[in-house]
Amino acid sequence: MDWISGDSALWVLFSTGFLSATLLPGGSEANLVLLLKQNQFSVATLVLVATLGNTLGGMTNYWIGRFIPARTLEQKHGQRAINWLQRYGYWTLLLSWLPIIGDPLCLAAGWLRLKQRWCWLLIAMGKALRYVILALVTRGLLF
Repeated sequence: MDWISGDSALWVLFSTGFLSATLLPGGSEANLVLLLKQNQFSVATLVLVATLGNTLGGMTNYWIGRFIPARTLEQKHGQRAINWLQRYGYWTLLLSWLPIIGDPLCLAAGWLRLKQRWCWLLIAMGKALRYVILALVTRGLLF
């Protein structure tokens, strides 16, 4: 299973992390598990690269949201994300890693013009926590 090696493995991990945080499909979790099992890189390096790619993808959704006209987000998922952000504030962005609702949360945060620095921080925290837990489970250190 050494189909990716060296620096290209980290670029693939970064790219899948980025793509899976946008509206495009990606498989960052499977890629991370594969690389963890290869023992080619430290756990910290892999978690950091995946988190960086995934956070940048989430922030891309945030920036796209800043350009969406007001009436456009009044759809089912968009409205739900807006309601959560208006009710629970920035802390909702800790859930930005979740499938289906994570992308609309980031998009809605941009649309609502939430402060970018807090969005960066909370999106990164949520996404990093997911990758840390996945790494711990993969290494047999959790569960």
